[in-house]
Amino acid sequence: MSNSKSRLFFLDAIRAWAILMMLQGHFIDGLLDNAFRDNSSMLFATWKYFRGITAPVFFTVSGFIFTFLLIRSPQTGWSNPRVKKGIKRGLELLVIAYLLRMNIFGLFKGEIYDSFYLVDVLHCIGLSLLFIIGFYILTFARQKWIFPTILATTTLILFAFEPYYKTLSFNFLPQAMANYFTKTNGSVFTIIPWLGYATIGSFLSVLFSRFQNNKNVYNFIVPTYVAIGLILIFFSSDFFLYLHEVTGIQLFQSIFNNNYLFIRLGDVLLVFSIFILLRKFLMNSTWLKIGQSTLSIYIIHFIILYGSFTGVGLYRFFHHSLNPYFVLPGAILFMIASTFFALQYENHKVEIKSSISSFLSTTRIYLEQIAILLFEALRTITEKVLRLLGLIKN
Repeated sequence: MSNSKSRLFFLDAIRAWAILMMLQGHFIDGLLDNAFRDNSSMLFATWKYFRGITAPVFFTVSGFIFTFLLIRSPQTGWSNPRVKKGIKRGLELLVIAYLLRMNIFGLFKGEIYDSFYLVDVLHCIGLSLLFIIGFYILTFARQKWIFPTILATTTLILFAFEPYYKTLSFNFLPQAMANYFTKTNGSVFTIIPWLGYATIGSFLSVLFSRFQNNKNVYNFIVPTYVAIGLILIFFSSDFFLYLHEVTGIQLFQSIFNNNYLFIRLGDVLLVFSIFILLRKFLMNSTWLKIGQSTLSIYIIHFIILYGSFTGVGLYRFFHHSLNPYFVLPGAILFMIASTFFALQYENHKVEIKSSISSFLSTTRIYLEQIAILLFEALRTITEKVLRLLGLIKN
């Protein structure tokens, strides 16, 4: 296996960690009784903090991996096969995201529930990939520094102006579209600011790709990520407060009051650093397979927990009702079950898709035959009625 490919192993390991943390985070947050949500408890506060790291890591590593594959292709622009694959992937994620929020019983009643239009992580990741492709197409023929500059600038603008746009309701847009920009209607994630983590991941990927063949690249990346990460975590808030005091600009005070985006970016860099340091110990095939099967795991966990398609899931029966003695082992079993079913699907994906295709083909044939029989029966009945009425002769 080539050295360049081996460098992606730590990214698969990060994705594996992130998806497992997402599973337990969704399970505990959805099912733990409110009586046990005590922010003064060190255990709960620690869990809550690390749960908040998961989504930023997932978005960042998604942008990193996608861009790494995009720019390493020898072809450029529309000739780059990764462009069409990326567009297909982005649209596929959007379709899957909406399907997971669809309720079949609602469709039978001729209704589409409002929850169908809510935006979640898959919507934002799919749209983020499309944005990255757009930036790439606009800049591939220009100087090489323009693409990463646009990526980093996008992150900075989205993070810095979050206090302004988070208060907007975007009610001038149709609700289905507004849900991508505001949580007012119940969206879990919005494209702003979460696109910012995907673009910073993309930016880091461009830098990594430029120096990946340098044998000392990791010796440079790790201390750099650690230093910048710690600065963002412990000093970025004071920096924005200082800027407010010097300039009097209210925006800097607003960032200081709720500086979660830059702090979480610092957390992301530390997570990357840890996994890079441990990369030689993270070569277990099952672990890496989990990192490569995050979409399947996400879909299965969504069905089990939230009851996609039917509305019947664990969330419906145990929403905010379990104590820690049930929810903690339950979260572990939930992670194991979701991962197991997803890996089984991945191992038999070809056979499953072939069976589904065969079933659909057979079903189509039967439906065609039934339609022909119904048509013949209808024609015969119509002829008999017309004869009885004397409109046609024998």
